[in-house]
Formats: sequence, C-alpha cells, structure tokens
Amino acid sequence: MELRRRDYHVERPLLNQEQLEELGSRSPAQVTLQWRTWFRCSRARAQALLLQYLPVLAWLPQYSVRDWLLGDLLSGLSVAIMQLPQGLAYALLAGLPPVFGLYSSFYPVFVYFLFGTSRHISVGTFAVMSVMVGSVMESLAPDDAFLLGLNSTLDVAARDATRVQLASTLSVLVGLFQVGLGMVHFGFVVTYLSEPLVRAYTTAASVHVFVSQLKYVFGLHLSSRSGPLSLIYVSEGREEGQVDGPRTRRAGCDPASPQTVLEVCWKLPQMVVGTMVTAIVAGVVLVLVKLLNEKLRRHLPMPLPGELLTLIGATGISYGVGLKQAFGVDIVGKIPAGLVPPMAPRPQLFAKLLGNAFAIAVVGFAIAISLGKIFALRHGYRVYSNQELVALGLSNLLGGIFQCFPVSCSMSRSLVQESTGGNTQVAGAISSLFILIIIVKLGELFQDLPKAVLAAVVIVNLKGMVMQCTDVVSLWKANRMDLLIWVVTFVATILLNLDLGLAVAVVFSLMLVVVRTQMPHYSVLGQVPDTDIYRDVAEYSGAAASKGTSVSINVNPTVMDIESNNDVEGSKAREASAGTELEDTGAWAPEDAKASDISSLKALGLPQPDFHTLILDLSSFSFVDTVCLKSLKNIFRDFREIEVEVYMAACHAPVIMQLEDGHFFDASITKQHLFASVHDAVLFALQHRRSGPVDPVLVGLDLQPWGCQPSSLEGCESSLGCPGYWMGLGTNRIYPVAGVTVTTTMMLMLSRALMQRRRSQASKSEHPQLAAHPCTTWKRRGPISDRALLLGVLHMLDSLLLHIECHLQRLAAQQRSQIKGTPAQTG
Repeated sequence: MELRRRDYHVERPLLNQEQLEELGSRSPAQVTLQWRTWFRCSRARAQALLLQYLPVLAWLPQYSVRDWLLGDLLSGLSVAIMQLPQGLAYALLAGLPPVFGLYSSFYPVFVYFLFGTSRHISVGTFAVMSVMVGSVMESLAPDDAFLLGLNSTLDVAARDATRVQLASTLSVLVGLFQVGLGMVHFGFVVTYLSEPLVRAYTTAASVHVFVSQLKYVFGLHLSSRSGPLSLIYVSEGREEGQVDGPRTRRAGCDPASPQTVLEVCWKLPQMVVGTMVTAIVAGVVLVLVKLLNEKLRRHLPMPLPGELLTLIGATGISYGVGLKQAFGVDIVGKIPAGLVPPMAPRPQLFAKLLGNAFAIAVVGFAIAISLGKIFALRHGYRVYSNQELVALGLSNLLGGIFQCFPVSCSMSRSLVQESTGGNTQVAGAISSLFILIIIVKLGELFQDLPKAVLAAVVIVNLKGMVMQCTDVVSLWKANRMDLLIWVVTFVATILLNLDLGLAVAVVFSLMLVVVRTQMPHYSVLGQVPDTDIYRDVAEYSGAAASKGTSVSINVNPTVMDIESNNDVEGSKAREASAGTELEDTGAWAPEDAKASDISSLKALGLPQPDFHTLILDLSSFSFVDTVCLKSLKNIFRDFREIEVEVYMAACHAPVIMQLEDGHFFDASITKQHLFASVHDAVLFALQHRRSGPVDPVLVGLDLQPWGCQPSSLEGCESSLGCPGYWMGLGTNRIYPVAGVTVTTTMMLMLSRALMQRRRSQASKSEHPQLAAHPCTTWKRRGPISDRALLLGVLHMLDSLLLHIECHLQRLAAQQRSQIKGTPAQTG
C-alpha cells in the first residue's frame, strides 16, 4: 500500500545527552518538600483546606436551582423508594433487626452529602457489605449462644441487642480506618485492587448472599457459622473470641452438623410451603416489573417502583389474610417508630473486630471509588480518592454512633440516581429526608411484611453481580493473567469466606505482578523504511536494520517498571547492525571479575562478532536501582571485551537523574554514550564505526639478533628448533608493558653475571645448527658479542612465555563462549 506523502521535515544535529543538556540549558529541578506546605498558615491556605475537606461549601453556592432541582428531586424520590425495601432486606442479611437498615439509609447518606466528592453514587446499605457484617455477627454472636433452657428457645431480644452493639462498634472501627487512611493520603491502595479482582470478589459475595437468603425463602431455621468452607460444610463448635450470650447452649447438641448448602438440602423436608410460595410470587413480580422497566425505559420519566409496590402489596396481603397465623410465614415484627439515641461503641471489642473492620473498610472504599470514577468520567468531573475515603469514613463513624452498620454505595441505586436525572448529592439528601419520614411515621406500617419478600428483593437485586460471571469468557480472549486473578479470587472467596478470600486475592495479585516482572518482553528493533521509527522485527516484517546485526539482550527485570493494570513488561534492545543473537552476554562473569586481557580478539585467534554496536532502548524504564546500575555497567564492560560499543537511548528525565545520583557516568561511560533517541544513536554508530579492532596500549621493542624474519607464525615452516619461530611474529614485534618489564629485569640480572666472563667473539666459530631443516633465510649477520647472544636467549624465553599465555587465553575464551548461556557458571 502506497502511503500519501505529508510534509514532515525535521532537520537537527545528532544529539547525545551531553549536547542535549547544553542545547536545552538543563539545570537541576528545584524540589519542594511536600511537608513544608503542610505547616504553612495563611488565610488562603485555611480556605483551601476547608473547601478540600468540606466540598459541599464549594459546589452548593453554585447550585443551579432552575436547571438541577427538579431532576434531583425526582431522583431522590426514586432512590428513597428503593432504599426502603433494600434497607429492610439488607439489615436482615446482616443479621440485624430490619429497622436498623433504615437507620443505615439515613445517617450515612446525609453525612456523605456534606463530605463526598462524587455527584451520582448512592451511599447506603449494600449486599456485599451486609453479608460481610452478617459473617461477623454469625462468628461472634451465633444463635446457639442465646438458647434458653432444655427446650432450646432462642432469646431473640438478647441476641439482637448483642448484635446491634457489635455492628455499631464495627461501623465505628471501619470509619476510623477509612478516615485515618484518607488523612495519610492512602487512597492509592485501591490501585492494588484491580477491576477483575473487585468484580470476582463481588460475584463470589453474591453467591454468599444468595445462599444466606435460602433459609428465609424456605422458612428453615439453620445454625449460624462462619469461616473457611462454611458455605458448604463446617464442624459445629464455638469459635474463639465468640461473644457470650445470656444462656449456655443446649446440652447434648450434636457436635457436628451440615452447614448452609448441605444443611439446606438436609432440611428441605421441613420447609414451610407458605413461605416458599410467598418468596416465589414476590420474586416473579419483581422480575416482571424489572423487565417492564427495561422495555419502557425511553417512555417513562422514572422506573416503576416495583420493589415498593411489592412490599406494600405483600404487607397488605399478609395483614389481611394472616399469613403468620394461617401458614406459619415469618414476618418482620415490631418496628419502633422514631430515631434511637446515640450509643458509645465498646472499645473492648476492637481487638476481635480489627481484621474484619480493615477488610470491610477496604472493600467498601474499592466499590465506592470504582463507581464514583465511572460516573465522573461519564459526566466530566473529578473524584478525589483520599477525600472519598474521609467521606465514607465519617459516614460510617457517625453512623456507628447512631447504631448503624457499615455501608458503602449500591450499584443499582446509583444507576437509578443517575438515570432519573440526578445531578448532585442533593438527590442523596432528599432521599435521606424521605427515609427519615418513613422512620418517624411510616415504619410501623410494615410490621406484617413477610421476610420471604425481603429475601426475594435481595436475590432479584443480585442479577447484576451474578451476570459478572460472563467476565470469564471475555477475559479468556483478552487477558489470561486477569482471568487467573478472577478465578483465584472467586474460588478463594467461595471456599475461605469473605475476609480470608479478600486477603488471598490481594496477596495473589501482588505475587502475580512480581512474577510477571521476572518474565519481561524483549525485542529486536528494526528501522521502518524511510522513517526514524524502530519497531520489533518479529512483528514488522518491513522493519530492517542497517548494516550489521541485531541483538537481544537479557536485562535484569528488577529494573523494569511495575504497574497494576498496567503492563510495562520489559525493555527493548537495538543495535545498528543485522543478524545473530547474543543472549545474556554479560551474565556469566562475576561482579568482581577483572577485565580481560588487553589483547584483541584477532590476536587471540577468536572470531569477531558480526555487529559492532549495541543500542539499548530505555524508553520503557521508569526508574533504576543499584542492581540495574551494576547490570548496565556489566553490559558495557562485557561487550567492550568483545569489541562491541554500547550506547543507550531515550531515557526519561527521572531515570537520568537516578543515573547521575548513582554515579553511573564516569571516565569510561559518559553522557556521550546516552542519546536523545534510538535514531540518533544508530546514525552516530554508523558514522563512527570501527574499521578494525582498537589496539591496546603497547610498547614496541625489537631485540632480534637473527636474520630469520617470517611475516607471521603461520609463515614459518621450520620446526621448533628454528630461532625465528620463537623470535618474531612479524618485522615489528610488539610486547605488553608487563612482558617488557620482566624481560628487561631478567636481562639486567643475567647480563651483570655474564659481563664478568671474557669470551671470544662468536665469529671465530660457526654458529651451532638448531634444527635439522632450518629456514633458508636464516644466516648470520656478522660477529655477535656475548651480550647480543644473551639478549637473543632472553628474547626466546620471553617469546615462549607469551606464546603459552596466548594459547591459554585462547582456550579460556573458547570455554567462555561455550558457557555463555549459563549465567550460574562463572567461567
């Protein structure tokens, strides 16, 4: 496909980091310590803090009565109509008298109106929070602890009073956790609760909610337990830390009995038929109304209040027919009119509730901030996570003082609040006022409401969370790692209960992040034709390198950037050339290993690499640590040993600062090895390519006394007895400094001893033959003195030592090339 040419011309010189800093006049950025601003005191600072922690003062004066009031009024009425049945039902789900669900729908909602930053979420009772509270109630105040006498009569009043005390104390502790975390700006903790984790957790929680409502649907009396496998089977026995009731349990109770699902199946023959029929009829009515609302959504100003109509109809039928007396249907019972006085929490219970309170605080905040961000993105405003923590914390803290249980926001009510025209939290305040009217005047009218109807309300409202099971199919196609998080979270929450399941899910998610950083993605980059863009040659067949070889380098994954949702999986490597792959080249050497001998690869008889330059694309690095700095230095050192130059490109400013702070740049690695882009580095490498191996620092010395001068070792065809074999690699024999030093020292010591002897000139006799077939070019130059003869002998010794050393280096290099792929070996 031929691309249309567009005007895109950039003309600039090649820039390394040193030139870029000079061109851009780089200077260290001034770092302002955040804690200094916390202690500044001024009128503007005080006003900013007031508006930050009390957002209602910021948006309420700008409230448009003409544009928003009607929508908020209609929305508040719709939410209040839903709050009434859900409050009664979710209180029952939490193991508390239904009226406390109405209290929890009033106090926290009004507090959030003052301190919250989201305009559309509906704070109040929620199924997941209620089932977590119910789990705590069943664990610390089970029914078996309140049995009276041998006839096992349950003391309901004592049980309810104990559970209300527990729930209110739990709410205060949850509020303290949330306020404390918000004040220390710990709102980022929700980052570690990814969307698959939250959705899987709420889906598993909906299963717990559904199973917990079966006893109300069938009219069964089940024993209450919590803990691992409590959803399926658990041994009966009082748990440690359980709150004692006023009476002991019935003697002779069966020490082990089936629980929940198995117990429901076991006791199905004992079900109350009237209760089951009531629940089924109520459920069918609710489903039909919801379907009707979906069909007529475009034509109705507000959804039909199916839940409220069902509650009113069921209460009227129960009162008129006498369902409790005639069919044994369990009803709500007495609902006191008016508000209850505040009650101080019991600090003695904090130790028993600490772990559950933290789990509830984190889950409630995660659900609220997730919904809040969805609505904020849809309507173009911002939600502050730390302030949301404070707002939810104050809602639970003050609500706990007024005998409420922990709350969060409801997904279904939030959608209704938005869809019916809600614009601000004025809708929430209006809904709380309607709930207040119901508590004061209308609550006692629902005393004959069957509990089976409330169970049907809870189960029907689980539809949205249960439908999240379809995430398995979409995640299987999109991201298998997220699918693994989803499955582990769901299974752990089902089997280990809500608190332990959440802990296992968070730990597994963090461990998976760590594991994924140990398997980064590396790619060889090639240049897209006629551009300065470089892409993976495995994906882009048209991307090709310049002359040479492309190499993939294994970089320590601890230097990679770690994200949740998020995925920077590795760094790319590129060099200005094309072909073979060297993997883990620098990993074989120990950290303290010295540099190799200064002899070149050609002198050692080793083949040279097919590439001459390695370029590391560090654009995906967000930080570097000391391990990364050491690894990069090892890469520079090891590739220079095989005569390959190394450059870096596309570093972000924070990474450059960390390289400077870590003293990475020195005399051997300067900022001239760091380029602004990969293309800059490639062009520089092509322009400054080595023509051959760089000779090390050597000293030349010619000490040959003989006339045999072969051009190389291979050029000498004589035996080892030929003096020329040992005395030259060429016309200009060159030696390392160390070899010259040793030779000179030996020469001085032996010459001093031999100078004392008087010898005749070597010209008086023929020189002895050293080989059967000497070189034809070997012949005497002329008279040779004893000193010259001594120098020749020392020269032969020195040449022999150098030959042995060269041979050993060649063997070591061959062994090193064989084990280059095994970093555990050290050569």
